[in-house]
Amino acid sequence: MIAANDSLATEEQLVRRIAEGRDRIRKELAKVIRGQDEVIELLLIALLSGGHALITGAPGLAKTLLIQSTARLFHLSFKRIQFTPDLMPADITGTEILGESPDGGRRLEFVKGPLFANLILADEINRTPPKTQSALLEAMQEHQITAAGVRYPLEEPFFVLATKNPVEMEGTYPLPEAQLDRFMFDIRIDYLSEDDEVAVVTSTTSKRPEPIEALFTGEDLMAFHEIVRRVPIAEETARYAVRLVGASRPNRAGTPDFINEWVNWGAGLRAAQCLVIGGKARALLGGRSHVTPDDIRALAHPVLRHRILPNFRAEAEGITPEGIVDRLLKHVPLP
Repeated sequence: MIAANDSLATEEQLVRRIAEGRDRIRKELAKVIRGQDEVIELLLIALLSGGHALITGAPGLAKTLLIQSTARLFHLSFKRIQFTPDLMPADITGTEILGESPDGGRRLEFVKGPLFANLILADEINRTPPKTQSALLEAMQEHQITAAGVRYPLEEPFFVLATKNPVEMEGTYPLPEAQLDRFMFDIRIDYLSEDDEVAVVTSTTSKRPEPIEALFTGEDLMAFHEIVRRVPIAEETARYAVRLVGASRPNRAGTPDFINEWVNWGAGLRAAQCLVIGGKARALLGGRSHVTPDDIRALAHPVLRHRILPNFRAEAEGITPEGIVDRLLKHVPLP
């Protein structure tokens, strides 16, 4: 009984740390990042849920700085991989080299690649060929890599935060749908407002930014993962998430006409899982102990926009995945 009470007290303490940490994290990131509150919140939800994220935005919007600063906040080991057309799978996973054994002989030794870190920044992931992009799949899903038939587990916690430049399409390789589905969120980062941009320009040209203070550790983050999964969700709220995802699939019973007209392929089961686990993390960040339909709706765009594949007719009519998600949110009734 005493052990159970101690466990409950520990869980309550962790829940308080998550809720209180939201403002502390924003305060620390404000030293280097300004005006991207929604992006920061989605990034925190992904980390608390144990998911990977794709960050899409034009150059010069501090995507790399945001990810580096997040790694410092959680005291995570950090590696940046610049994806280029000539990058090979062994360049990111590691390779075997011929080394000297203690008895003076020769033996093959595995030299770990940059994937062996807690937080991986896959910079401009769409600039490397599919062969190298696919090398990330096992790491992202299984948290391991296999080289020469030997399994090498990756450090925990393990996250891949990839950036994608949507401006220059020449010389890029679109990510296959199977890899896109591995990303919990597709986070869109936009230009700052005029006031925020003036503040950034003024501060960055007058003094160096203050150093980011580490607020948590990797062990804290893994404990947060367990707490997030224990957040209760009502069956009707979970069913709402499933119905929202199911309505995106064409040529099924009950599918709305606009989906049949505009969509080639809808979201799969992983999308509903991401909505629910993300909703749990969002609830804790908001100081709530249960998930609401508003949590599900708030995450619908970043969860679904990269999992819905519009057809040629939709593209010809200027229909975007964001517009399709907007229609879905209006079509599927709230519980």
